[in-house]
Amino acid sequence: MARKSYQQQLVDLQENVLYMSEVVMERLRLGLNALEQKDRDLAREVIEGDDEVNELYLKLEQDCIDLFALQQPVASDLRMIAATFKIITDLERIADLAVNLGEYTLAADRDMFPEVDIQELGNVTLEMMESTMDAYADEDTEACYAVADRDDHLDQLCERASQLVVRDLIETELEKNTEEEVERLLQDVSRLLLTIRDLERVGDHAVNIAARTFYMVENDDELIY
Repeated sequence: MARKSYQQQLVDLQENVLYMSEVVMERLRLGLNALEQKDRDLAREVIEGDDEVNELYLKLEQDCIDLFALQQPVASDLRMIAATFKIITDLERIADLAVNLGEYTLAADRDMFPEVDIQELGNVTLEMMESTMDAYADEDTEACYAVADRDDHLDQLCERASQLVVRDLIETELEKNTEEEVERLLQDVSRLLLTIRDLERVGDHAVNIAARTFYMVENDDELIY
């Protein structure tokens, strides 16, 4: 009977991780929408919603600790719990990056660099997140490789976007602007570069989750390093 209870705890842990991932992905979607629509109310909702993610993280962290301490798992169960411990950390950090999007929305007051498609970057990161959590749910190692490969594409998009921003800044005739206008432009550039960096980091966290899933299933750290 006790063994059945232990197995149910493992099932519940995985289901709760998947629920946390759904909450985090929704935070990310809202953050992207707030940025695109310049919706300050939505931006505040994203920022304030971070408390829910933090509470989920702390609860799942405690669940992992309890399973380690009370059940002394071995073999595949041990890998599953250890991988999950890392995965929830990546999910919590993605939620923090979504909060950043909300904060960038509150700070922005005009359109800049329309040739940089932030929504395209955001869509790629969301697709990576959906794929990596499907891989975790289905224990699909091939999907883990696909997520890692997709990250190269995201990195290229982010590098291209950053180059566009820097190129436009260089081409701007700063000497014709007032000191206040130059400062404002530099703030816009900094904010956009940070947005690109944060979306690239979301992709990195998605790869981390895929790598831990691969380790959980195959007992192989190939994708971790």
